[in-house]
Amino acid sequence: MQEMQMREFMPLPKALSDENRVRILMALARGELCVCQITELFGLSASTTSKHLSILYQAGLTNSRKEGRWMYYSLPGKEAPASVREAIDWVRNALAKNPKILEDAAHLAKMPSIRPSELCKR
Repeated sequence: MQEMQMREFMPLPKALSDENRVRILMALARGELCVCQITELFGLSASTTSKHLSILYQAGLTNSRKEGRWMYYSLPGKEAPASVREAIDWVRNALAKNPKILEDAAHLAKMPSIRPSELCKR
């Protein structure tokens, strides 16, 4: 039983050990985003964004869904293990007033006027 718990825990520190992944989590706290929106928000390449999202997903820190050609990511809900919910809450509380996170939020607030299909064409 303890070995299983350790296997569930170990992906969390890895996922949270990168600034871009933490910033992605904080952006997802505002709601579901398409990969193209995340790529645009952080100025990363599509492959780098996908790698970050894969690590977050493997740790259980995100949910994903496909709609047509687009992949959307969101934070997990109450169905997530307690360790995942606690990790997300810790990150959100610790960085809520961080200048970089606030800057990301301001940039994200401007993005809804651009549809994901338009971003993906770029």
